Amino acid sequence: MDVTRIYFSVAGEAEAEFTEKKSRFIGRIKPVASEAEAKAFVENVRAVHREASHHVYAYVIGAAGEIHRASDDGEPSGTAGRPVLEGIKQAGLHNVALVVTRYFGGTLLGAGGLTRAYGRAASLAIEQAKTVRCLPARLIGLHFGYEMIGHAENLLIACGARVRDKSYAEAVCYLAGIPESRLEKLQKELTEAANGAVSFQDMGERLYVQEEL
Repeated sequence: MDVTRIYFSVAGEAEAEFTEKKSRFIGRIKPVASEAEAKAFVENVRAVHREASHHVYAYVIGAAGEIHRASDDGEPSGTAGRPVLEGIKQAGLHNVALVVTRYFGGTLLGAGGLTRAYGRAASLAIEQAKTVRCLPARLIGLHFGYEMIGHAENLLIACGARVRDKSYAEAVCYLAGIPESRLEKLQKELTEAANGAVSFQDMGERLYVQEEL
């Protein structure tokens, strides 16, 4: 995985719905890490709403949007999947899948009406989701004395680090994903606070950490 770009995604699943001329539109968005996860999400929505007329979807995978797909799921070509995909792109989101489920109400909406309805469902779902910034990070092992626990945790929180594991023996050991752009500053501040009695070990793993906006 190429972990070099900052990108924006959503923190978790979100849902919104509305009714247009008796047709019920339900938009659902979810963070996904792969195309397989996106497809599984679509199938899960299908299973939950077996009686629905359509399950239109779109997804964007990769920090640079390397994979992007859309499906009209039986609606007239270009009236459904495309506006959902455009909603994701306009919001600047990556690694997300969005499904709009439609329960047909008996009244035809026409091409323009469908495009507006599916675009609206996508936008409403995105609005309900919590947007996060995803920062390239390194997995770092930190070793320091017990007297530094409080100060170290405050510095880790301040720099947006995500602690994966903690252990306590002769010294305290934290394993944390630390944003690359803030690692040098953290090392300097923690080293000064501990009077040099701290060590940092790069574990060789590149990952992303999320930061709420």
